[in-house]
Amino acid sequence: MAKLNINGRVHDLKVDGDTPLLWALREAAGLTGTKYGCGVAQCGACTVHVDGAAVRSCATPVSSFTEAQKIVTIEGLAPNGNHPLQQAWVALDVPQCGYCQSGMLMAAAALLKDKPRPTEAEIRETVTNICRCGTYNRVVAGIQRASGQTGARG
Repeated sequence: MAKLNINGRVHDLKVDGDTPLLWALREAAGLTGTKYGCGVAQCGACTVHVDGAAVRSCATPVSSFTEAQKIVTIEGLAPNGNHPLQQAWVALDVPQCGYCQSGMLMAAAALLKDKPRPTEAEIRETVTNICRCGTYNRVVAGIQRASGQTGARG
């Protein structure tokens, strides 16, 4: 059993302590927006926030977390879809296939929390998620647009 605070609600999950957070979220909590990509914390499709920091959930066991920690998934970022990043993603047609985008959005949101107006270099250095479609330039433009920078394309 694990007791986790997910998207502002405490969940009692029937999982072993060594279960990766990703699978506890998807299978035990029913929050399928967080995606499985690689299973070794490389691609970032599984990115969630833990106390505001971007964490790759596929390689982190639920036993690493306490009920006091606040876990936010893509479903909890902005339930009504009005987060500035979500709006920028739509306006600029950032995703192609979209598979990586929930993790990309979560990584970008953590970046903007820490650096509200990041440079292109800071975006590229911090948001290291992999996108097989190669929409990196649109991701950068989307983050810039969401941060209110005038140099954003679109």
